[in-house]
Amino acid sequence: MERGKMAELESLETAAEHERILREIESTDTACIGPTLRSVYDGEEHGRFMEKLEARIRNHDREIEKMCNFHYQGFVDSITELLKVRGEAQKLKHQVTDTNRKLQSEGKELVVAMEELKQCRLQQRNISATVDKLTLCLPVLEMYSKLREQMTSKRHYPALKTLEHLEHTYLPQVSHYRFCKIMVDNIPKLREEIKDVSMSDLKDFLESIRKHSDKIGETAMKQAQQQRNLDNIVSQHPRIGGGKKYKKDVCASSDLEVKNTSPMSEQDSGILDVEDEDDDEEVPGAQDLVDFSPVYRCLHIYSVLGARETFENYYRKQRRKQARLVLQPPSNMHETLDGYRKYFNQIVGFFVVEDHILHTTQGLVNRAYIDELWEMALSKTIAALRTHSSYCSDPNLVLDLKNLIVLFADTLQGYGFPVNQLFDMLLEIRDQYSETLLKKWSGVFRNILDSDNYSPIPVANEELYKKIIGQFPFQDPELEKQPFPKKFPFSEFVPKVYNQIKEFIYACLKFSEDLHLSSTEVDDMIRKSTNLLLTRMLSNCLQTVIKKRNTGLTELVQIIINTTHLEKSCKFLEEFITNITNVLPETVHTTKLYGTTTFKDARHAAEEEIYTNLNQKIDQFLQLADYDWMATEPGSKASDYLVDLIAFLRSTFAVFTHLPGKVAQTACMSSCKHLSTSLMQLLLEAEVRQLTLGALQQFNLDVEECEQFARSGPVPGFQGDTLQLAFIDLRQLLDLFIQWDWSTYLADYGQPTCKYLRVNPTTALILLEKTSRVMKDTSRKNNVFAQFRKNERDKQKLIDTVAKQLRSLINSHHL
Repeated sequence: MERGKMAELESLETAAEHERILREIESTDTACIGPTLRSVYDGEEHGRFMEKLEARIRNHDREIEKMCNFHYQGFVDSITELLKVRGEAQKLKHQVTDTNRKLQSEGKELVVAMEELKQCRLQQRNISATVDKLTLCLPVLEMYSKLREQMTSKRHYPALKTLEHLEHTYLPQVSHYRFCKIMVDNIPKLREEIKDVSMSDLKDFLESIRKHSDKIGETAMKQAQQQRNLDNIVSQHPRIGGGKKYKKDVCASSDLEVKNTSPMSEQDSGILDVEDEDDDEEVPGAQDLVDFSPVYRCLHIYSVLGARETFENYYRKQRRKQARLVLQPPSNMHETLDGYRKYFNQIVGFFVVEDHILHTTQGLVNRAYIDELWEMALSKTIAALRTHSSYCSDPNLVLDLKNLIVLFADTLQGYGFPVNQLFDMLLEIRDQYSETLLKKWSGVFRNILDSDNYSPIPVANEELYKKIIGQFPFQDPELEKQPFPKKFPFSEFVPKVYNQIKEFIYACLKFSEDLHLSSTEVDDMIRKSTNLLLTRMLSNCLQTVIKKRNTGLTELVQIIINTTHLEKSCKFLEEFITNITNVLPETVHTTKLYGTTTFKDARHAAEEEIYTNLNQKIDQFLQLADYDWMATEPGSKASDYLVDLIAFLRSTFAVFTHLPGKVAQTACMSSCKHLSTSLMQLLLEAEVRQLTLGALQQFNLDVEECEQFARSGPVPGFQGDTLQLAFIDLRQLLDLFIQWDWSTYLADYGQPTCKYLRVNPTTALILLEKTSRVMKDTSRKNNVFAQFRKNERDKQKLIDTVAKQLRSLINSHHL
């Protein structure tokens, strides 16, 4: 039962599904019926569905038939009308065909015209489109043409700007064209070309700067010199206004105005030629000589291209190389001042350019870079100056070099560079300058001393007298009272030497100018240098003259007189130095002049030389002595050589009138002592083995002549018989032998009141032995002791006794 119900339910569901599908077929578009039919074929009731479909078709056919039967008459009427319409339509067709044929025949020309019009319209559109496209392309081509023109005319920075506009503004609008693609591909090459060309311009600029650095430096140093002159004028005349002003204040280099410094400038790099100008004309600013536009253009170009760091590194590297070349001095720089000037000009020119670049560009060079270059330049410059200045032996060249170094330092100091080391180095050169001055003045002194006549200066009138007084500080009231012609006590070398010392002081002062030294330092330097001049050079020259073989006694006497007056003039030299340095001698640590010592030493040397010369002259006269030691009788007068010697001494000491008293007295005493000693040596020399009483008596006459000379007072100032004491040894010895007073000598020997106190036992023994040999020579006729021949043995015994006692005295004295 249940199965029957189940089958009935399934049958009902199938029937409902078939009904739904049929409705869907009836209502659905034919194109979309496929899925519906597919659902039928997918099911298992295909046969039943076909039955239902056929039943439905039959139903629809019956409905159609019914409808047709209902409308049949209307259909017939419609067919009848349609047949009528067909006839009319045939007629209309023939008319339309005829009309069309006529129209085609008549419109053939119009069609041709329309085709032509169509072509014209097409061309017009093409032309319009072309114009529009060309309107877009022409600015690009114009910009490209402008770019090429700018590059041809070397306007590289504007060309770079044009290239940027072309790349970013114009080319994107027409980027689909092939020529634009070519341009786009060519842009990097153009940039590289601009970089290369601008770098080439920079290289030309650097090369030109290197070649013309000396001209730039020369101009900058002229400006500094003008500024110094102007400052001096203003300091001397503070109220003077107007006049030409210095074109450029070197201390304000950051405010420099340079023509063509804009990167848009189109002028070529290089240095403008400037003719040498008179000192009265305004010197152009150093920056006016240089066209810096290549640097600015290249800097801007590399900045725009993003390669600024590369450019900065290249510029600094090249300038460092140039700095090393500039700082390399020529090997012969020390020969002329122009060599030093060119060297300084190049250095100044280099740093003037760098200073200007520092203040007119931002970051191309910085202060650290400039300071590094300056430190290197300063050390190399100082080393070069030390080396080359050491070869210089001309003080004028050293002085000119110092002035040039000061100007060099002032110029660079005006641009903000520290120059203290240069001034410290100048103090070293100052010592060298002093040495060259000393050598020069040594030659001057030698010439003065060699050319001097060593005679008092004669003056015939008041004019000459005042001229000498003006040259040398000398005051002598007694000389002023004397009538003309008269003579100064000193010779010409005194005022000449005095004036040369003053000239030396002036020369030392010149070097101290502009060294920023205090008055005390200048005073100390001048005094030390002057002391060296006096103690080394002048002293050596005086000593050389004094020691010359051909310097006579007259010259030596005059030298003593001259040095005495020069010694007195030292206080005037002190006053002279005080006046030019404004430093009082009482100031603490003030160096004193050693002139007094120098002239005293020279005078003492001259005095010693006088004593030596006198002794040599005496020796020369004594070489003429020709005593007959075996003479039996003495002559009637003193020996000729001794008379001549005494006459020479008298005339010589007469010249000593202008010498200080002690000098003349010492010379006289020294001569007498030397004469006495030499005469004693004549008696005692070993070659004289025998000596007669007659020879002793002749020798006694000569000694008496010497004593007479001593008593005559050849030099005033001796008290009593002081000068005679020089011959006391000879006198007592001769008296002892001539008077044969041995008993007194031997009895009083050693007592202060002894008559023969000055007789030495050794001397007496030597002379006794010489006389004894004569007595023993019995073969000689007219012997001195011939009258004692009978008592020869007694005499000989006495002599032997005396000799023995003398030997005893000698031995006891040695013990």
